[in-house]
Amino acid sequence: MEEFLAQIDSPKDLEKISADNLYKLAQEIREEIIVNLSNTGGHLASSLGVVELTIALHSVLNSPKDKILWDVGHQSYAHKLLTGRKNKFNTLRQFNGLSGFPKRQESRHDHLDVGHSSTSISAALGIACARDIRGDDETVVAVIGDGALTAGMAFEALNHAGDLAKDLIVILNDNEMSISKNVGAVSNYLDKLRTNPKIHKAKKDVGYLINSIPAFGDQLLKTANKVKNSLKYLLVSGLLFEEFGFTYLGPIDGHNIKVLQEHIKDAKSIGGPVLIHTVTTKGKGYEPAEKEPSKYHGVGPFNIITGEAKNKRTKKTYTDIFSQTLIDLAKEDESIVAITAAMPSGTGLNKFANEYPERFYDVGIAEQHALTLGAGLALNGTKPFVTLYSTFLQRGYDQILHDICIQNLPVKLAIDRAGLVGRDGETHQGVFDYSFLRHLPNMTVMAPKDESELQVMVRTALNHDGPISFRYPRGEVIGVELSETDDILEIGKAETLRQGKDGAILAIGSMVHPALKIASDLAEEGIDLEVVNMRFVKPLDKQLIKNLADRFNLLFTVEENVLQGGFSSAVAEFLVDQNLNVKLKRIALPDEFIEHGSREELLAKYGLDIAGIKAKIRVVMQEG
Repeated sequence: MEEFLAQIDSPKDLEKISADNLYKLAQEIREEIIVNLSNTGGHLASSLGVVELTIALHSVLNSPKDKILWDVGHQSYAHKLLTGRKNKFNTLRQFNGLSGFPKRQESRHDHLDVGHSSTSISAALGIACARDIRGDDETVVAVIGDGALTAGMAFEALNHAGDLAKDLIVILNDNEMSISKNVGAVSNYLDKLRTNPKIHKAKKDVGYLINSIPAFGDQLLKTANKVKNSLKYLLVSGLLFEEFGFTYLGPIDGHNIKVLQEHIKDAKSIGGPVLIHTVTTKGKGYEPAEKEPSKYHGVGPFNIITGEAKNKRTKKTYTDIFSQTLIDLAKEDESIVAITAAMPSGTGLNKFANEYPERFYDVGIAEQHALTLGAGLALNGTKPFVTLYSTFLQRGYDQILHDICIQNLPVKLAIDRAGLVGRDGETHQGVFDYSFLRHLPNMTVMAPKDESELQVMVRTALNHDGPISFRYPRGEVIGVELSETDDILEIGKAETLRQGKDGAILAIGSMVHPALKIASDLAEEGIDLEVVNMRFVKPLDKQLIKNLADRFNLLFTVEENVLQGGFSSAVAEFLVDQNLNVKLKRIALPDEFIEHGSREELLAKYGLDIAGIKAKIRVVMQEG
């Protein structure tokens, strides 16, 4: 029974609750998150880990005047509950419900739309600069996880913030995790800070002792800074954040509300850029999530008692097929290496890492580095598969162009979670990769119609001497028999799957099997359409398209990508360039960012489900 959360409609209501009862509020918030996510799914472990931190921030600060920016934002559920959204919390990540991330149009307490990592310090610094230009006095806080701190953008922002010396608070939420276990030198450095808590106390004690000397204390304190710095270097090999110009406070217990409140108040009074290092437990308060934080980072509906998923998969996923295919190929080819950016489990490469640890690289949240690392590996004779979600591949666009394509290097881009991915919404839909890859010289762009063809495309990519990409969707496979041959595809060659006489559907990737079903249904209505699995967005099978244009007056293209610049644009450009007199109807996603909801709901809304595509085809056929 809610006793304290029921009293909270805005952060100001925290004033009604005593210090001791704030811990009871924290427990109620955890229960609310666990109960709701057991029905809706969502980012569980990360949100459970920051409940006390969220309470401390909102009890000290004056939101929305004071601004809290949540990096990535999947840890913002407690923030949502404290800022007037608890009555809608059961709609989290549901179609037309609350977003799973901070969203400015949703609440005046949300100051940055997020979903990708490592942006908070940059945005917070910009807000602080604008504050000073206006002459205002609000406090600006960026909350960033230790995983997000591995990205270069976070360090660029720290560097600039320290140079500008603006009043800015950065809270490092250190739980030793991003989605999977953190890797790299930054993670190792934070381990040292975490295991040497005496450092901050020692530094304060030195200052207190010197300042206590009558008459000379203040002057001695100024000249003793070098001594204090020497002391801290004896305790820890370098305080990185202070070298960036930040006052470093911590590490502190991120679940002790009183200590958190004191440090936030201290940070406000110190002024300038201040970093508070908090140590938290990902999944705090829910035993399954504490034991396996990676597994419970993002969850579907689950049984609270057992922690097990309510809707267990009965089929393999496309990710499973890619992972196993790569492992099988690596047995025969020792030059295969695999790279991912903090997503070994999500991309299936954790299995590859278990088999071939010396040929696996997890670079942390650093997609740009992952891609150029792949370029370097390709330059020296290996065959790198850089495996990223479509939405995160966007972060490395320049590296694809400059470091891979210009040099025509055989880097293979395995693009997971392509197309509509559902409940994470605008920031995560993988609907732009056709568009931003196909116009790059030397790049080959493929998409399989099913899991069997995915296997063939992995082998094709392995044998291709140049940049090549293949995208595949999230979720379960169709259920066709897997390929048992070593066949590879002829680059740029499509396949005709169904003959017709009234026109043709040119489909790509996830839209091929629906196109076959649509053609079968329409045939019963007297509309006889040919169906082509195009396989390649680039290069197109131009001869096949030309032959179709000679035979038919009407062509349809269907793709799970934005309309602008994608597969259908490539077909339209070819038809125009060749002066081919054929009507083309392009069916794709519109020129807008796609909100959250299930894939089925979103396909239906945007007319890309079977019923929607059939309706569009009927209209065009009736028009003649």
